Amino acid sequence: MDMLQDLVEAAVRAARQRGQDVAEVPLTAIAAAAGISRSTLLRRLNGSRATLDEAVRAAGIDPGGRLPVRERAIEAAGRLIGERGLGALTLDAVAAAADCSLPTLHTVFQGRDGLLAAVFDRYSPVLDVEALAAGPPEHIEETIRGIYRALIATFGQEPRVMPALFADVLARPAGPARQILEQATPRMLQGVGTLLSREIAQGRLRDLPIALLIQMMIGPLVLHMLLRPVLEASIGPDLPPIEESAAVFAAAFLRAVTQ
Repeated sequence: MDMLQDLVEAAVRAARQRGQDVAEVPLTAIAAAAGISRSTLLRRLNGSRATLDEAVRAAGIDPGGRLPVRERAIEAAGRLIGERGLGALTLDAVAAAADCSLPTLHTVFQGRDGLLAAVFDRYSPVLDVEALAAGPPEHIEETIRGIYRALIATFGQEPRVMPALFADVLARPAGPARQILEQATPRMLQGVGTLLSREIAQGRLRDLPIALLIQMMIGPLVLHMLLRPVLEASIGPDLPPIEESAAVFAAAFLRAVTQ
């Protein structure tokens, strides 16, 4: 029993050092923490990893069941940004909120910039727009509605990461949010630009600069989504539903740019 307790302590120690659940730690790492070989470890466990997991659970520790560190860190970072703003996002704060070690975050994301890029991918409309561009709808109206649905979902979801990024850009034009958006802009231009260029080539849209077309298309809706919480509080039931508002913006855009 004492031998098994030593293995439990070694497994927990290795898990903490790696920022992982016990169930995620390789047996080689647990063996190294216990000062024995992997084959010796397996012999002491009667050849079954389950023996160790059961002993860890009996010691009052959950050996697994949590999301991987990467997922926990992205979710923790999103909550911090949404609740406190981008300025509160430090790797120390994320490590504490995600219950992992600082070295593990550096290993997984290669630093704060890598973490911010992963958070942006998770909570921005970039991936949805890229998916839409990969299989574009037949009609321009469906394209606009698809882009608007992605924007509405992005700006309306919790945690409110995108509104926080825009707030940071307005408050600190040279701050980190600007860098994030600058890095993401080429992807957005490529995704949306592919959709709009297709419509221009088929003669359905006026041949205007893509960057200006994108601004004309998403600018009113983005501003509306940023201001909507304030408008809902001040105007109340007189404010049209989001879907109706989006339909108005889409119709106005199409009137302005269709041939």
